[in-house]
Amino acid sequence: MDLTSFMPVPSDIPLPLPLDRVLGEALLVVVFLAHILFVNLMVGGSVLTVVCEIMGLKRRDYDTLAREIAKTITVNKSLAVVLGVAPLLLINVLYTTYFYSANALTGSAWILIVPLVILAFLVAYAHKYSWDRMASAKGMHIVLGALAAVLFLLVPLIFLSNINLMLFPDKWLVVEGFLSTLALPNVLPRYAHFVLACVAVSSLFLAIYLTRPSFPVETVFETFTRASLRRGLLGLTFGATLVQFLIGPLVFFTLPTRGLGWFMIVVLAVGVGLAIAAVALLWREIRSARERIGGRVMPIVGLLACTVLCMGYGRHLYREGAVGEHRGLTVARAEELTRLAAAAQLRAELDIEPAGGPPGERVFKSVCTACHMEDKVLVGPSLREIRQLYAGDPAGIVKWTLAPGKKRQRFQQMPAFRMPESKLMAVAEYMLEPPAPAREQPAPTGEAPGGRG
Repeated sequence: MDLTSFMPVPSDIPLPLPLDRVLGEALLVVVFLAHILFVNLMVGGSVLTVVCEIMGLKRRDYDTLAREIAKTITVNKSLAVVLGVAPLLLINVLYTTYFYSANALTGSAWILIVPLVILAFLVAYAHKYSWDRMASAKGMHIVLGALAAVLFLLVPLIFLSNINLMLFPDKWLVVEGFLSTLALPNVLPRYAHFVLACVAVSSLFLAIYLTRPSFPVETVFETFTRASLRRGLLGLTFGATLVQFLIGPLVFFTLPTRGLGWFMIVVLAVGVGLAIAAVALLWREIRSARERIGGRVMPIVGLLACTVLCMGYGRHLYREGAVGEHRGLTVARAEELTRLAAAAQLRAELDIEPAGGPPGERVFKSVCTACHMEDKVLVGPSLREIRQLYAGDPAGIVKWTLAPGKKRQRFQQMPAFRMPESKLMAVAEYMLEPPAPAREQPAPTGEAPGGRG
């Protein structure tokens, strides 16, 4: 299939990577999973805090639980931010064309990520440290926590839509801002999968953290015991993970088939098998006797960690498959334009011109057509745009050609041409001439323009 017929294929600048690509891809998988773990804890913790605080209006222990969860959010958000630097840099290096194209297309929403993150952190801190002061205004305090949760949920949605868009260059011509990316078939299922993962990971973490031997459960809570708290949080992990088995197939079957491969499917199948084993252990754990509950937590954590590793690696395999053909086309186009530009430069330096036509036309067709066409943008702007910029000013073109600079980031810098100014002036005058009108089609043989002869 010729992808150039329905997607943009830009030329790229062939620069060497600062590290081996395979090593970079392996690092990307590992550091992204480390980052997403704390994003899950941050987002899931903020959602559970609001839910528990609302439940705490009727039962005081849930309000206490909400306060204990809120204490973990600000720590987890700091770790999420710090651990997010490495994957962001690696994506920039390994998928430059795709990442920045998606950034530009999601536009204002992408630019708002940093202000939204800052606002979310400030609101989360305000909610955490105003618990006692706003005890008499519980409704407003819950609204404050809900605002933090909404902001924490919005930022990953923007990022996910952006990352999803970078995989599908064929959508770049139809997307019009952030909201239109949400209509792409895979975005909302992936987001639902992410939110459920946040709840599952956070509840599992809290089941371990809040029931650790050094935490005085019976002192902090009025009615919750260590066993009942652990059972409730593990039950929430079980429920959220179980729903993942419904959302997971929806995510898979809404993926465009271009990135799918058998090895990726095998990796995902292994992950699903490990998840099934984890859910079976979770079910046995929450049904255990009070004195035995908690004995299977570490095996459950190990199985789910391996599941996440398989899913992360499978996602990377899909990403490589989705952009692979387009990346090859981009490399080929960049190499072709580089070759044409080098050949044009050499012809100019050797003063080689094709025979026939006025001097300006001969030089232009020999040298300049490698980068400039009438209506199509190649390495440089089209002749139509050049005529608008330099109308009635061929000397301006000559001056620029002798010492060109770099005006636009999306164009490569034009090389300086060493040829006589008289020849450059002839080329400039030819470039500023209006295009010849299309010739009228001759009438068919034996037929006059007004009808049959």
